[in-house]
Amino acid sequence: MRTWLKRPSTTGGVCYLVTIGVVVAGVAVAAANRWRTGTTLMGLGFGFAFLMRLVLPDEAAGMLRVRRRLVDLLILAICCAGLLILTAVVPPPA
Repeated sequence: MRTWLKRPSTTGGVCYLVTIGVVVAGVAVAAANRWRTGTTLMGLGFGFAFLMRLVLPDEAAGMLRVRRRLVDLLILAICCAGLLILTAVVPPPA
């Protein structure tokens, strides 16, 4: 019996699924009116993806490998830094 759900074939595939899970959890937390915690969680998810893309070779990167390594790293770093800076800069409501 074949199922539609398959296991990831690379380490990068597992890391990709972890990243997606953390980012979706961050969106859910932000939607529950805890935007600062949710945004931090999303930024940490992108930071995890950045570290995994930096460490894993191209053959094992799986879904984390979309473009050349430098472009992938730059986009993930911008997303991570942008979300974490947003969390730190926006003042709490008065």
